[in-house]
Amino acid sequence: MEIQWPYDLREEERYSYRNGVHTLEVYSTDKPHTRDSHTKPRTEVHITGYDYSSGVWQFEGQGYVPRGTSGVCVMQVFGAGTGGHASTVAIRVYDGALAAYRSTIVPDIYDRWFRLNVIHDVEAREVVVYVDRVLVYQGADHGGSSHYFKFGVYAQDGASDYMESRWKGIKIFNKK
Repeated sequence: MEIQWPYDLREEERYSYRNGVHTLEVYSTDKPHTRDSHTKPRTEVHITGYDYSSGVWQFEGQGYVPRGTSGVCVMQVFGAGTGGHASTVAIRVYDGALAAYRSTIVPDIYDRWFRLNVIHDVEAREVVVYVDRVLVYQGADHGGSSHYFKFGVYAQDGASDYMESRWKGIKIFNKK
């Protein structure tokens, strides 16, 4: 597990792990994760040791997004090769709705634990997303030759001043 947080702060100012729960926070005014980065602020966990380029891979976890957090990516399958995307899929929150990029997949996600399953079939170039065991998204991936999973808070356009997500029960599955 590799944690990314604003470079001018201590990790514990934006990330904690207590009682099995990862809590990740970022402010829209925070610095990026490295001094030379030109990306927006983030506090994210990169799940290491599970990078992949073939097969069928699944992220499973329980997420929680408090009311007021908006304009933020809370989970992504990083790695893409087409369309100017950095990720194969990005699960975001806008005004209380969970979205795949900008397309709403669950209209009200605030202030409750939800189960998220994201399955990426590399050869089929397909991504499917389940929330609370209900299929909410199915679409093409964005190509690429190397992928991995991330979760946390990564500011997007229209980000709220404060962003937070909590995660527990993270599991990675693979079918080769």
